[in-house]
Amino acid sequence: MKQSIRTRFTMGMIFLFIIISVLSVFSGYYLNKLSDKTSAILKENYLSVVYAREMSEGIMNINQELTTSFLNHRNSDSSKIANELGLINKSLLLEKNNITEPGEDKLVTGIETQYTEYRDSVISILKSSKSLTGMLYLQNKSGILYQQLLVLSEMNGKALEAKTDDAKVSSKSALTKMTILATICFLIGLSFTISFAAYFNRRFFQLYNGLKEVVSSNFDQRLIFDGDDEFSEFALVVNEMADKLKKNKLKMSVPLQDEAGKSINPNDVEELKKMLFRIKIMEEQASALISRLEQK
Repeated sequence: MKQSIRTRFTMGMIFLFIIISVLSVFSGYYLNKLSDKTSAILKENYLSVVYAREMSEGIMNINQELTTSFLNHRNSDSSKIANELGLINKSLLLEKNNITEPGEDKLVTGIETQYTEYRDSVISILKSSKSLTGMLYLQNKSGILYQQLLVLSEMNGKALEAKTDDAKVSSKSALTKMTILATICFLIGLSFTISFAAYFNRRFFQLYNGLKEVVSSNFDQRLIFDGDDEFSEFALVVNEMADKLKKNKLKMSVPLQDEAGKSINPNDVEELKKMLFRIKIMEEQASALISRLEQK
């Protein structure tokens, strides 16, 4: 099957594009995989730690307000307490929809139960006069809640560390694989580029030297190219030109007269002029072609 220089060049560019595409696809795959792992860490475990902290801070603020008002014999700021309860409810609801670790669902259920009792006690204290018994009961419930929230935070903190270590291992593995793949693709591309350049350099060098020999009146020079591309076709044209120049040169070497005093045939003179003119044109064309090749 005949392959032109343009076809070979196009196939070479397609081959290099395929190598670049392979690197891009694998790079995107490993980056997305690593991104998914880090996103899971931020979405799941980190948010659970944040929710546990927000609920603990809300309980602490409520206890502080109730205890301060009890000791100072004043009414508690019910709007502030209601706002803190609303924030705790919101964080608890978000945590219930963010269960990721084994046993976390049971822990959150227990937190919800304890918090419900704690919230009812707070509302009861706000509606009635504060008593020492009620305050002690409230402190006991808040202590249990603190412990459960601490367990929730530690559970997700450990999972956060484990998943972070796993992400580090995955990133190192991806980096190693991409380094190996990039090295292989680089060597393949380098080998292809060198062989591709050598193919054209060898042919241009042969063509250049052949044309120089023909222009130097070495009409026995012949260009021989393997394959059937444009170089081979051009070699046939150059070889045909050399044959014609050689024949014309042989004709010119024939004496114009066989013996002294014999008149010259005008037709032979005219034919000789035509042959000289054609030779001159061929030499000019060959010289112009060599000049273009040297400029490249």
